[in-house]
Amino acid sequence: MTNPLRAALGAGRFCYVVELVASALTREARLLETASGLARLPQVVAGSVTSYAGGAMGHDPLRVAAAARARGLTPNIHLTCVSQDRNDLGKTLADMHALSLENVFALTGDYPSAGDQPPVFDLDSVQLVHLIDELRRGGMVFHTMVAVSPFKYTEADCVYQYVKLEKKIAAGADAAVTQVGWDARKFEELKRYLDERGLRTPLLGNVYVLGPKTAERMATGRPAGCWVSPELLAAVRAESEAKDGGRLARLERAARTVAVLRGLGYAGAYIGGTHDPAQIAWIIRRVGELASSWERLAAELRYGAASGFYLAAARPRARRGRRDALPRALDRLGRLLPVTRDTPLRRALTRLLAWIDRRPPAAALLERIELAIKKPMFGCQACGNCVLGHLEYVCPQTCPKQMRNGPCGGTDNGRCEVVPDKPCIWVAVHDRAKASGSLEGLKTYLPPPHRQLRDTSSWINYFLDRDSRP
Repeated sequence: MTNPLRAALGAGRFCYVVELVASALTREARLLETASGLARLPQVVAGSVTSYAGGAMGHDPLRVAAAARARGLTPNIHLTCVSQDRNDLGKTLADMHALSLENVFALTGDYPSAGDQPPVFDLDSVQLVHLIDELRRGGMVFHTMVAVSPFKYTEADCVYQYVKLEKKIAAGADAAVTQVGWDARKFEELKRYLDERGLRTPLLGNVYVLGPKTAERMATGRPAGCWVSPELLAAVRAESEAKDGGRLARLERAARTVAVLRGLGYAGAYIGGTHDPAQIAWIIRRVGELASSWERLAAELRYGAASGFYLAAARPRARRGRRDALPRALDRLGRLLPVTRDTPLRRALTRLLAWIDRRPPAAALLERIELAIKKPMFGCQACGNCVLGHLEYVCPQTCPKQMRNGPCGGTDNGRCEVVPDKPCIWVAVHDRAKASGSLEGLKTYLPPPHRQLRDTSSWINYFLDRDSRP
């Protein structure tokens, strides 16, 4: 069975993927009617079936995907880490393989909008891609897409998005889709970032057909990671006064954005904001008419943040800041007392901790002592799989999504998606790494922790080789 999405990207043929929002508010029959219409457009190579869009459960994406395929549209299934542990995710992937559903969009997922208990985030998106790649090596066939948000306007948010994309590519991602945005400079920045590093991963630009109601919501940063500038909001409001309610203007903006993406060398466009095949067909036709004008259109597509951060504008030799005293002191201690390699000190500590481990009361006491030291210093959550030394001594368990490989796409100017009045913990990780000249170290893959080690001593687990290692 052929996979039009994989084939188009492999051949370098500009293509379209259309998002099918399988929310509980949309009748499944309507989604399948849309799928039938999209299947008649040869440029549309897949319909991307959402899961947990906006933090709320919708229709079963596998059921919708199988039904869409029966109507001629190749599905691309969103798979999120929300409220599924690694076993659940592995089962879903096995079910996809059994149904010959090849295309998967691997996402961490939005934080749930409702619920009394904190959700489970057993894996992050990088670890999910790694899991998919392991299954591929075992014989399952998958084509994996991932997300990246270039539309970040502080240095830490922006740089970490690109670092995390590199980690996803290294873990096995086949293609990347941008977050929603209306800033040609950021589209160009992402493409140039990958090109300069020799990474040929196909990029699809997210092109949203933006109406006034959605623009009002996105202007407040909702859904998380989606942002409409005051200038764009004003333009959409003005356009909505037209006789057609702004319909033609928003389709024109979408077509112009796609034309810019083609000119920049993107592999395709990921269309959202409309389920109307006729509108998608209009956009595709209009892109052909606009192709030669893409540079002028790029100059007009500048709805970024005023005074926002851009890599090209950053000083290449900016002076490092001063690293915090605690990371400096702990790194110095680590050099004085080396235990990360086979040394007499490591062998002695291994014997001591093995002796303690054989005596449960002593092991429990050591865990309490460890927590008493690390909780006030680092916010330790007693995961038993400590990676503080790899994350500039910032505990990743203090992230509401418990991510270990970088921030989610929902950060807003360095603030947490889930707790907006708090800074994202990854800002501190980035800033400390930059101050020490070790940004490249942030590209190290951190595997998921062994959850069964929770509330045990990470010191014992490390020296007895029980924990999961970067």
